[in-house]
Amino acid sequence: MIEDERIGMYIHSLDKELSEKLRHIEQEALANEVPIIKKPTQTLLQFLVKAHKPKHILEVGCAVGFSAILMNESQPEDGKITTIEKVSQRIEKAKENFAFAECCDRIELLEGDATDILKELVAAGKEYDMIFMDAAKGQYLNFFDDIIKLLKVDGLLVSDNVLQDGDIVESRYAIIKRNRTIHSRMRDYLYLLTHHEALQTVILPLGDGVTLSTKLK
Repeated sequence: MIEDERIGMYIHSLDKELSEKLRHIEQEALANEVPIIKKPTQTLLQFLVKAHKPKHILEVGCAVGFSAILMNESQPEDGKITTIEKVSQRIEKAKENFAFAECCDRIELLEGDATDILKELVAAGKEYDMIFMDAAKGQYLNFFDDIIKLLKVDGLLVSDNVLQDGDIVESRYAIIKRNRTIHSRMRDYLYLLTHHEALQTVILPLGDGVTLSTKLK
């Protein structure tokens, strides 16, 4: 955890309970060691969706569908979520969870590599009120050019896991060698978000780190 553990635990104790179906999906995912968004990020996403009221959300990195279902519960009744996943086992479980949560008609699952699918969405002229980045951290930088094209003006880009449990502040030589490329790419991604002329970005030391970026006119 990046924030003080005792403060974090107290804040989390004040959070509203997840719906019964989401709790079931969360418990099953954790039992099977499937990475899902942490409690602070869950609360943040719920707040952002309720406040921003996005009718079209794009999620990059579906996993087993937990965060898509969570956002769906807070979205306007006429809202729609498009989510991307390439791992076949997770795709099947996500479909099962969407059916369990009775939201198949509101969540569209695109199967395949996000690199290719994002370009297809750009070519199709798609635009989104909100984009949630929760895929492989080393790919965020590669996705950026297409993401910025897909985000509407005044739209919200939420990127998760950007501080890597605090490792982002370490020297690359203090990072395990196999993780150095991801460490370097994430630093570059954060610099791009905070210095891009079309974005206004804030970095939150919450969970594993979250950025909120809005696209300027």
